[in-house]
Amino acid sequence: MILVHPSEDLATATWVDLLNPTDEEVDRVRRATGLRVPDEKEISEIESTTRLQFDGVAYYVSTPLLARRGDDELALVAAGFVLSSRTLITVRFASIPSFDAAHAAFADQPSRSAEEVVLRIFEIVVDRSADKLERAGGQCDELSQRAFSGAAVRGVSRDLRATLRRVGNVAARTWHIRDALLGVGRIAAFLMESGIEGAPRLSSRRMRAIRKDVTSLTDYQAHLSSKVQFLLDATLGFISVEQNEIVKTLTIASVAGIPPILVAGIYGMNFRVMPELGWRFGYPTAVVLIVVSTLIPIAWFKRLGWI
Repeated sequence: MILVHPSEDLATATWVDLLNPTDEEVDRVRRATGLRVPDEKEISEIESTTRLQFDGVAYYVSTPLLARRGDDELALVAAGFVLSSRTLITVRFASIPSFDAAHAAFADQPSRSAEEVVLRIFEIVVDRSADKLERAGGQCDELSQRAFSGAAVRGVSRDLRATLRRVGNVAARTWHIRDALLGVGRIAAFLMESGIEGAPRLSSRRMRAIRKDVTSLTDYQAHLSSKVQFLLDATLGFISVEQNEIVKTLTIASVAGIPPILVAGIYGMNFRVMPELGWRFGYPTAVVLIVVSTLIPIAWFKRLGWI
């Protein structure tokens, strides 16, 4: 699919967005713009020399960006940018909400230049990442409040698996956001500091603002990661407490059950000569002894604070 701004004329467009392009569409864009279009393998490379290039006519940069997978899950997908002084070509192989937001922003007011488009895309990526980090911070606060409020500890113990899953989802989301922000930050630094003669120039003021926002958001993400790690440790601590409670219950039951079983075993033996067999009150005495031998360990555990 080819999305063109501000018109359908590829030769005069300031932004050509390729979404899952076919070979025919790639060839059309290449012939219309004179720029090479990277493929999926190229934009997915992790080496900096591959992700940040200038070929004498245009910048070729790529970074992972956030895409939605399911209702509440995020995934990283590669996005490529080919920036010349006249045209910006973006290449992606999945729907990226930040690009959709940029299309909506330019729907009423077409972009004036390729520089304006790429800066706007980066600003939208940073803004949306900030919103996602803010929601992740709210989820951390909610989990923390539920975990450590007096009435909620029992609820967490009853649903430890769901709590661990939520903590893991928050952690994965913040890691994805950090990867996307770091990619944008590397591109912004390369575009600002490359100093290549003949390369397209971008607004230093807006690029510095993007880099500053990326730095502050990555710092905030590191803070959230610390909170998530603390919540994870706390949840695992609750699991240990729950296991200890189970072990204590089993210990009390086993220790309290040993004396009555011993008494019943003794008087259940079928020896011919047993003095107690002739007692008139032998049976009630044995019952009382069984009850008393059960209550004594229970009272002892209660004194220890186990019950």
